[in-house]
Amino acid sequence: MISVNQITGLILAGGRAQRMGGIDKGLIPFHGNALIESAINSLKTQVGYILINANRNLTQYSSYGYPVLVDANSDFCGPLAGFSAGLKACKTPYLLTAPCDSPLMPPDLGAKLAAEMESGNYQLVYASTKEANDKIWKQPVFCLMRSDICDSLDAFLGKGEFKIDYWFKDLRTSTVIFENAQAFVNVNTPAELKQLEDLTK
Repeated sequence: MISVNQITGLILAGGRAQRMGGIDKGLIPFHGNALIESAINSLKTQVGYILINANRNLTQYSSYGYPVLVDANSDFCGPLAGFSAGLKACKTPYLLTAPCDSPLMPPDLGAKLAAEMESGNYQLVYASTKEANDKIWKQPVFCLMRSDICDSLDAFLGKGEFKIDYWFKDLRTSTVIFENAQAFVNVNTPAELKQLEDLTK
């Protein structure tokens, strides 16, 4: 059985947040506290260690008391660049990734992905959601991966590729379908932030 202490959590806060006007999303207030605090509070009971991937405001992120990792490339290359930084720093057999802007993250995310990981010879297990119309949507930035796949990711990035779905095709993957799609809602615009705050008053 995969234990909590075998998992390192990686919070992805390294994006440009262009639709948010370029504001660093992890530091935007949500009900009075920075969005990243919601991610930390959710993950800290699901993992043994926490890492933060950020590319600016490093001092502010460091103030939370966890190691802060920057992308190897300074071009804001997306979540896979964050995955790569996390895998290089990860000292446990597994890495659980989640974005900084999904404050309703499921408290059993790690446990469900770990159970699926154990059920087969998988290298990576990601979350999916079932929408009201029964359509299944991938939530690929919420995933549990074996830390020994770092070389696979570096080879993929070395080819100039950055699309998560394309990298997943190189791996043995599975998914877990979560019924509560609302738990994976992320905040991309000021309007979405206000809407989510109103929904969770």
